[in-house]
Amino acid sequence: MPLFDNQTQEYGIRENLTSAVADRFVKDNTLKVVNEKITDSILHGSITKYIRESHTFDEQENIKEYIVRIWVNVWFEEKKSKKIIWKDDNREGWGIYCVKDCVDESGNPKPDETEDDGKQRAIEKLAEDIVNRTVKGW
Repeated sequence: MPLFDNQTQEYGIRENLTSAVADRFVKDNTLKVVNEKITDSILHGSITKYIRESHTFDEQENIKEYIVRIWVNVWFEEKKSKKIIWKDDNREGWGIYCVKDCVDESGNPKPDETEDDGKQRAIEKLAEDIVNRTVKGW
């Protein structure tokens, strides 16, 4: 699987997303990740947009949570014929992270998070969606 292209200024995101998708394929085990020279099909992708924006606020209107959104164009094609099996433009993955007064599902305090936490959640969501879309017909 070739590296995703990166049309954003976000350093390292193409490697992280490509790795997350490959790891998800290995975990799913429906299709194998192999060298491009011997594969029957290829997954291509391009990261087109990355944004971080405020998501929730506390009573004093201070930001409590941010959301990271990542958009990709992705397509899966037969290698020999170049026939596109599926294509999805503007697929979005998102991840929320807490920066103030964070609590877990039980209401217990937890450490504040960083943008990297939100980015990783968005990447994992994209990887899951891409693999599910690719293997659902197998």
